[in-house]
Amino acid sequence: MYTMDTDDLSPQRAAVLAWVRQALAGGQSPSLAEIAQAFGFASRNAAQKHVQALVEAGLLVQQSGRKRGLRLPGEPAPLLPLAVLGRVAAGQPIGADIGLDQQLWLDQRMFSPRPDYLLKVQGDSMIDDGILDGDLVGVHRTASARDGQTVVARVDGELTIKRLQQRRDGIALLPRNPAHAPIEIQPGQDFAVEGVYCGLVRKG
Repeated sequence: MYTMDTDDLSPQRAAVLAWVRQALAGGQSPSLAEIAQAFGFASRNAAQKHVQALVEAGLLVQQSGRKRGLRLPGEPAPLLPLAVLGRVAAGQPIGADIGLDQQLWLDQRMFSPRPDYLLKVQGDSMIDDGILDGDLVGVHRTASARDGQTVVARVDGELTIKRLQQRRDGIALLPRNPAHAPIEIQPGQDFAVEGVYCGLVRKG
């Protein structure tokens, strides 16, 4: 049984809090759709309004970018197991190493969106974006990205991390260090977006 300070909450909002706490006690963070269904709300937006108010009141914590990101204040953040899958160049592209080097358990709140794996940065072409040689970057696996996003791209079978620039006449991969030149993708060249950058880990 939970002891709740709900004096300032409406009866419905207090009921939402009690229901979410019960779901969390059962080991599952509920989604907005599940909250909406449980209370007969017309849409997830109505559930989100209640959740946001409870977050602002300090009664719930919501992790950004996650469908099931609710937890109680004071609870330890769930840890995410992430494999380090070789290296990615912050400079000229380097060959991909798909061997499993190691696995780390990391706080999910360090990343947005949720990463699928880590790559170790080699080079200094992204230092103006705070991505340094030796950093471990989180990569969310996707084949598409928006203009201006930092991506891990495969160019002629080799991996590099750069900012994606989509032009009318083609694609360029832009460094964030003036000492490095952009990589211009030529027509017919082997090129693919492997994922988008979603945060980093720097070992001390």
